[in-house]
Amino acid sequence: MEAIKAGWDFFQNQVLGMKWLDELIENGLAAMGLDTANRWVGSAQFFVYDVIKITVLLCLLIFLISYIQSYFPPERSKKILGRFRGLGANIIAALLGTVTPFCSCSSIPLFIGFTSAGLPVGVTFSFLISSPMVDLGSLLLLMSIYGANVAIIYVVVGLVIAVIGGTIIEKLHMEKHVESFIMTAGSVDVTVPDLTRRDRLQYAKEQMLATFKKVFPYILIGVGIGALIHNWIPEAWVAAVLGSNNPFGVVLATLIGVPMYADIFGTIPIAEALLGKGALLGSILAFMMAVTTLSLPSMIMLRKAVKPKLLALFIAICAIGIILVGYLFNFLAPYIL
Repeated sequence: MEAIKAGWDFFQNQVLGMKWLDELIENGLAAMGLDTANRWVGSAQFFVYDVIKITVLLCLLIFLISYIQSYFPPERSKKILGRFRGLGANIIAALLGTVTPFCSCSSIPLFIGFTSAGLPVGVTFSFLISSPMVDLGSLLLLMSIYGANVAIIYVVVGLVIAVIGGTIIEKLHMEKHVESFIMTAGSVDVTVPDLTRRDRLQYAKEQMLATFKKVFPYILIGVGIGALIHNWIPEAWVAAVLGSNNPFGVVLATLIGVPMYADIFGTIPIAEALLGKGALLGSILAFMMAVTTLSLPSMIMLRKAVKPKLLALFIAICAIGIILVGYLFNFLAPYIL
């Protein structure tokens, strides 16, 4: 048992967390005569380490997930979802959301396509909620920082929010609040040719490069903000806003996250820095969920597809779910960290 635990700790810290890289950079800076206790040097260490770590994980994860995604093109996903009804359809839609692109703006076109194809609106909303909030990338990245317990619970509660949210929308019969041009668009069945392994590898490579080019600027911004928080913002400030002394820290974290636009890779370094400064786990995860699910640009895009009443319901369901999850994690943190 001890050997298994040791092996898992090594995988989590040295493979996913790349602690060896942090030590290598620190030793390199020290060899250059630079003191890592200095704020500027410490910021540089944090920036270089996190950019390299997240970039490596990003490319590996996107390649893997894109390879898996090659088995689930929109036409096949539509056929899979069409076989289920009721709660089962919402669960399958939420699970399919885990193998789709990383940000909400990328998921909305698929949501529109599924809705146009005649799938129930509640089912497509379960997909829309889970796609940016929960994915295989978030599981591994969260595992690298917070451990397996936090990562698994995060994914599970994210899927629960997606299923419950889609079910509520379905029960309220919100179809009439989808823009008419989407409901009447229909769809054309396209036969998807069987891809060879080489085709799938080429597709995964293309998706990796395309997503990297799109996401990398947000990684730089996120790591830059993280370095600023990590080395320049006093712990007392962060603890006062997002720590245990502020009962509204989860709500504030959610509100702060909404105007931002990033995906899980852009929020991870900020979350990492906030944790080191004393922010509560639930507040950090609420911030991450709000950024990836309720970002202002994605809400503007979604408004083109749905009417204000449905958009407001979607925002309310996600916001309430995120806040509840935040407080849940604050309660569980002593037991799972």
